[in-house]
Amino acid sequence: MNDTPGWASPGSAPSEGQGADVPRPSRPVDGSGPAGNWSPTQPPAGQWSQPGPPGTGPGVPGPAPGWGGGPQGPGWGQPPLAAKPGVIPLRPLGVGEILDGAVSTMRAHWRTVLGITLTVSVVAQLATILMQRYLLPAPPTIDPNATGSEALRQSADSAQSSLVNSIPSALVTLIATLLTTSVLTVVISRSVLGRSVTLSEAWSEARPRIVQLLGLTLLLTLMSAAIMAVGLLPGLLIGSTAGAGLIVVGFVAAAVVVLWLMVRFCLASPALMLERQSITASMRRSAKLVRNAWWRTFGILALTWLLTLIVATIIAIPFTVIAMVVDGNGADSLLMDGSAHFGWSFLIISGIGQIITATITYPLSAGVMALLYIDQRIRREALDLELARAAGLPGYDNGS
Repeated sequence: MNDTPGWASPGSAPSEGQGADVPRPSRPVDGSGPAGNWSPTQPPAGQWSQPGPPGTGPGVPGPAPGWGGGPQGPGWGQPPLAAKPGVIPLRPLGVGEILDGAVSTMRAHWRTVLGITLTVSVVAQLATILMQRYLLPAPPTIDPNATGSEALRQSADSAQSSLVNSIPSALVTLIATLLTTSVLTVVISRSVLGRSVTLSEAWSEARPRIVQLLGLTLLLTLMSAAIMAVGLLPGLLIGSTAGAGLIVVGFVAAAVVVLWLMVRFCLASPALMLERQSITASMRRSAKLVRNAWWRTFGILALTWLLTLIVATIIAIPFTVIAMVVDGNGADSLLMDGSAHFGWSFLIISGIGQIITATITYPLSAGVMALLYIDQRIRREALDLELARAAGLPGYDNGS
C-alpha cells in the first residue's frame, strides 16, 4: 500500500510516483469474480401483491436471519455512515465539518502545528519589532488644531507614512504565511488519513514547493495591484470633484473583480503543494474546482476570515491595553499630538499578543483552505476513494 494518496488530478501523468496506484474497489473476498458481477446463485423471485401492513400479505417471506430481525441501522433512503480514518469523514463535507476538521488537526497534531506556527510567529514578530524600532521612520506629528489645506497636508503625510511603514511588516507576514501554509498543508493531508507526521517530515515534503508557492503568491498580489491601479487611475488623472467620484466607482469595481479572482484562485495553493503542479496549472486547477461553487467557497472563506478576526480582536484588545498602560509615554504622545512614539515595552507586549494570535489563526486558515480543496475534489473527482485506499480501509486495494 502506498503511503500517500494519489493527489494528481484525473487524466494527468503521475508525479513522483503519485497516482500510479489509483485505488479501485477490491474484488470479492471469496474470489468468485470481479467486483460488480452478480453472484451465480440468486434468491427466488418475490411474489408481488397489493401493499399491506408490514410483514403481512401473500408471498411475503419471513425475515431472514440478519435482515430486519433486529434493530435497524440508518434505514432505507439514508446514506450509510462514511468512513473516518482521520479528522474528517470521507464524503462531501459541510461547513461545520471543514471548520471542525481544521481545529481537530490542531489538537491531533499539536506538537507539529505548534512547532511551526510558534517558531515562524516569533521570528516574524521579532523582525517586525526590530524594523519598527530601528529602520522605519517615525510617524509625522499631527497638529490637532490645523485647519484647511494644512489639515489635508497632514492627513496625506500621515497616510503616506502609514503605507510606507506597513510594507516591511506586510512582507514579513507574507513570508511567514507562506512557510506555515506550506508545512500545514502537508500536516492536514496526513491528518485526513489518520497518520501522524513530524515537523521534520512535513518540512522535508513542503520545502521543494516553497519557491513556487512564493511565485504564486506574488503573481496573485501583482494581479490584484494591477487591477486596482486600472480602476483608480482614471479618477486620479481627472482630479477635481468628478475625479473623486470616478475614484470611488473605480475602486468598487476593481475590488469586486479582485474578490472574484481571489476566490476563483483560492485553491491554487493546496493544488500546487499536494498535486505538485506548476503555478499556472495550479491556478487552472483552482478555477476548475471552484467553478459552479463560487458562492459556497466565498461564504466559507468569509466565515473563516470573520472567525480569525474575532479571535485576533479578542486577543489584541487586552494586550494593547496592557501595553499602553505600561508604556505611558507612548499613550500620552498619542493623545496629545496624535503621534505614536511607543517604546520597547509597548512593542514587546503587543508583539506577544500578535504571536499568540498568529499561532491560533495560521493553522485555522491553512486548515480550512486545504480541507476546502479536499472537499471540492471529493465532490467532483471522488477523491474519497483514493483516500480510503491510502488509509488502508478494508474493501480497497491496489489491484486493477
